[in-house]
Amino acid sequence: MVRRIIQIDEEKCTGCGACADACHEGAIAMVDGKARLMRDDYCDGLGDCLPACPTGAITFVEREAAAYDEAAVLASKQAKIQKQGMTLPCGCPGSQSRAISREESDTAPAVTARVSRLSQWPVQIKLAPVNAPYFNGAKLLIAADCTAFAYGDFHERFIKGRVTLVGCPKLDGVNYAEKLTAILRDNDIREVTIVRMEVPCCGGLEQAAKAAIQASGKFLPWQVVTISTDGQILD
Repeated sequence: MVRRIIQIDEEKCTGCGACADACHEGAIAMVDGKARLMRDDYCDGLGDCLPACPTGAITFVEREAAAYDEAAVLASKQAKIQKQGMTLPCGCPGSQSRAISREESDTAPAVTARVSRLSQWPVQIKLAPVNAPYFNGAKLLIAADCTAFAYGDFHERFIKGRVTLVGCPKLDGVNYAEKLTAILRDNDIREVTIVRMEVPCCGGLEQAAKAAIQASGKFLPWQVVTISTDGQILD
């Protein structure tokens, strides 16, 4: 597949190792005093290494490369941790996948504090495992980060009864279409709701979700809801 991936100019590389330290996935290593991309499938294309390089030796290119393999990256991290004599069951504790069980009450008082309707963790598109069991039979919510802050009743109106994935293509600097396609293709998703802000940059999330639905090869009911910056539903 053709995707965005880093390229290292060995002539500009001074061998400082800053990029290797900045690469959370372990895609970069120092070989013979120079930085080298060791595995294409370890590079997520987000470029945390770029600002770390003092000489500008790292750039993005579009080329044929293996897809980013999050499972392989986590397995590699786990192996390194175990080699150092430590244990960490699922890599970063904050990204450990889990379902959240909540009890419904028909006798709740009329006026009460709002409760969270979130049914799973993690929620960031970048962190969510493709084959998490909570995706099977799920109604999927794909939402822009800002929507939950703009729309006051977001949990009750959108999160309740759905598996939630959030992201911001402008801030993350990544096209989510590839990962969303894998989630839709490899799981029994029942329907998709896309919630975005009215601002133009949110169009990237909507387009990625639509592209993923099409690329999944499945017929899925879907809808797009747009939230205004003053917290109103526009459509």
